[in-house]
Amino acid sequence: MSTGDGHAVVRFGVLGPVQAVVDGEPVPLGGPGVRGVLAMLLLRPNEVVPVEDILDGLWGDDPPLTARTIVQNYVSRLRRQLRLVDPTGSVWIDTRLPGYQLIVDEELIDVTQATILLARSRHEHPVRRAEMLRASLDLWRGPVLADVSPRISAPQLEALRLAVLEARIEADLELGRHAELVGELSTFAEAYPFRERMIAHLVLALYRTGRRADALEAYQRFARRAADDLGIDPGPGLRDLHERVLNDDATLLIPTPVRVVPPKVGVLVPAQLPPAPVGFVGRESELGWLDSLLAEDFGEATPIGVVSGLAGIGKTALAALWGRTVAAQFPDGQLFAGLRGFHPRHAPADPGEVLTQFLLTLGVPAGEVPVDRDDRAALYRSLLARRRVLVMLDDALDSEQVRLLLPGGSRAFVLITSRFRLEGMVARNGARLLELSTLPLAESARIVESVAGAGRIDQERLDRLATLCGCLPLALRIVGARLAARQDWIVDELVADLTDENTRLAALDVERSDTSVRAALDVTYRRLGESVATTVRLLGLVPGPSVGPAALAALRSPPGDVAEARRALRTLANSFMVTETRRDVFVMHELVRLYAKESAPRGDERDAALGRLVAYYLSAADRARRQLRPVVDGFEFDSVDHPEITDAESALAWFEREWLTIVTLVDTAPAADAWRLARMAHDFRAVRSTFDDWLPILQKGLSAAVSAGEKFGEAWMLQSKCAAYTRFDRAGETLDDARRVVALATELADTRLLAVGHDAVASAYFGQSKYDEALAGYAKALELDPEPAIEAHARNNMAQVLRVLGRAQDAVESQRRAVQLYREVGEVGFAAFAVGNLAELFTEMNKVDFAERHAREAIDLSVASGLVLAEAFGREVLGQVLRLRGSHSAARRQWERALALYTQVRSVRAEQVRVLIDEE
Repeated sequence: MSTGDGHAVVRFGVLGPVQAVVDGEPVPLGGPGVRGVLAMLLLRPNEVVPVEDILDGLWGDDPPLTARTIVQNYVSRLRRQLRLVDPTGSVWIDTRLPGYQLIVDEELIDVTQATILLARSRHEHPVRRAEMLRASLDLWRGPVLADVSPRISAPQLEALRLAVLEARIEADLELGRHAELVGELSTFAEAYPFRERMIAHLVLALYRTGRRADALEAYQRFARRAADDLGIDPGPGLRDLHERVLNDDATLLIPTPVRVVPPKVGVLVPAQLPPAPVGFVGRESELGWLDSLLAEDFGEATPIGVVSGLAGIGKTALAALWGRTVAAQFPDGQLFAGLRGFHPRHAPADPGEVLTQFLLTLGVPAGEVPVDRDDRAALYRSLLARRRVLVMLDDALDSEQVRLLLPGGSRAFVLITSRFRLEGMVARNGARLLELSTLPLAESARIVESVAGAGRIDQERLDRLATLCGCLPLALRIVGARLAARQDWIVDELVADLTDENTRLAALDVERSDTSVRAALDVTYRRLGESVATTVRLLGLVPGPSVGPAALAALRSPPGDVAEARRALRTLANSFMVTETRRDVFVMHELVRLYAKESAPRGDERDAALGRLVAYYLSAADRARRQLRPVVDGFEFDSVDHPEITDAESALAWFEREWLTIVTLVDTAPAADAWRLARMAHDFRAVRSTFDDWLPILQKGLSAAVSAGEKFGEAWMLQSKCAAYTRFDRAGETLDDARRVVALATELADTRLLAVGHDAVASAYFGQSKYDEALAGYAKALELDPEPAIEAHARNNMAQVLRVLGRAQDAVESQRRAVQLYREVGEVGFAAFAVGNLAELFTEMNKVDFAERHAREAIDLSVASGLVLAEAFGREVLGQVLRLRGSHSAARRQWERALALYTQVRSVRAEQVRVLIDEE
């Protein structure tokens, strides 16, 4: 099969020998090791598979010493083969710590195809269903994963095959093919003696072929085995079938593709589901999740699904649409109750009153409805005990409101929606939870268009409107409704209102209606306890997109306990006013953030809270930067314990997590705090360098220092700016700024600052090819301040000047001293560059073994700390080493990776590497 542009599509298989196929032809993959790596990636598509898992799958507890290198080679081979057969790059293997990720359309994998066929077949006529299930079974080409290490196992694939097989046999039974099935079922009953569903199929097939005694014997054989080997009795479904065969129930002889149960006298077959929503878009995976839940075997328990999420996320619409889609599978009826857990004007529904309505709907005369609530619940459970009924409970407040409304039988299915995560339903009733998130942008734009009218609004403005609505379905429909009856000129006006944070929520109101995002959030807010509501108000002060427990604790007055703040945030997450995207990272939907901002404290209370927040970030950032590199600027805010920041890894993670908040605080904090926070941020970007993130915050910090009239701060921010330009090979542009640092340091009589100023001047001279002046400047810096961190920096830079002057041996000695000092002082970022510089020197001296060892060490150091720019440099040098060894294809691969990394951080060295690739 080819794509629309003529390129071949790669299809993958694990249901048999591991394979990749293009146009029916297998792609040569290599030996069992390569196939094993591909198998593990295919079994977890679009997920990061840790290298440790791959090592365990290939070698278990006894990997060879070079195991990681071998895995790298396997991945390189797979990448090469994928590039050859898929030049579009639609399928690729990405390196993502701590392992590798196969980026692929999952429908190209046979396992996904089989699963999709199984799920979609459930709603088809038995003839079509049987065809689809046979197509699914045909995807199995033999024993799964047949040509890889037996350590790589996937028992779920066998479970999937049996589920497909059982479903296909059930379809054939509905079509009256019982005589054809007896032999097949007898064989499978021996192979899988405890598959109760398969035994039931065998009993039914035997009975329908006139072999009643054999059917009873098949049941007895299973019952004996289950009792002897497992100590259990057959399940209720099989026992019921056995009883009907024993009683010679003639209705079993009639295969019924669609089971219809007529209403009994006095009993209405309810059909209470709300209408299917008009213009429903997307949610394919969520609908599939509900389908799979319906197909799951819950034994004797009642299947319960809980759809939860933020107000306006579309819970009821999803549940109603799905319920309408599967209504035919519930011939005994569909019950619906709006529980008003979050209604703006009415109290939550009383479960006892809902029970009364259900009983009346089921045909119980009003005079016979029990007075006692528990008696009503018992009667309700009795009526539904053996009925195939869908019970939809919408807008539940909590688990307690739902408890009495659960039917007792395993044939019923309960679907609940709630703005709270009903974890009590999981703990007590085994419910399955589905949490709805916002929609993708493309689907969000389609909702606006479907409500407003097709073709009226261009795609760019549709996308803009959807983005400003935060892709929240309620907001999208409100925007569509506002546009529906208006002229086209209203679009730009609405975009303007939504763009302004001060008017966005007002723009999401519908005139003279309770339907608005603010109203929906108001109801949720009022259902929160006072302490949790206080958390919402404080979160309205947070300037960034996320918040952690430590920051929330700092906002409180007096500053609170971090563990208590974490509990408050997780309680709030249960109502979806925040979402914990990873441990201790809580994010508000943009519209919720604006709502919280409207509710935030004002005046002196606000100023005091923000002051505590800024103090926290200064202290935490200072603590974090000290884990990354020695501090030479003399600022110290690390007076508070920060247990979440203990080493370089946790410090890098903290900065990455808090970066956007720090950037925003630099914009909003008092100038005297803003430049200090920018200086802390500089120390992070000096390690994990990206120019587009680094320079803007330094410019803001410099402006803040000048605005505050703090010459000390101005000097350090200028030095930071010089360092950033130097790191990205633009030191020649910094001479004026570097000289200003020296002038300020002289005025302030600050020797440390004067030393770093001369170092910056020297780097500017080096960038302008003034090598003698550069050497003199670095020597002056060393003379002024022998502090190890400053010496390491000067020695590293001097080595680069000596290298250009052709003094290779002097350069090596200076560079080795720099590496030694960087390691001694615990410099995370510059150490990787310094080792790479040493590798580059050895390369130019043709000391290939030394060069390769140091280049690989530089790469390892960089990858371990996520240093993109340093990794790019290390790979650039390693490519040069490999070219000297004559390994041209390996060199090219290193340069291609270096080019991608340089481009990622916008380094000018990208062009230099592109030339190397073109010349190769």
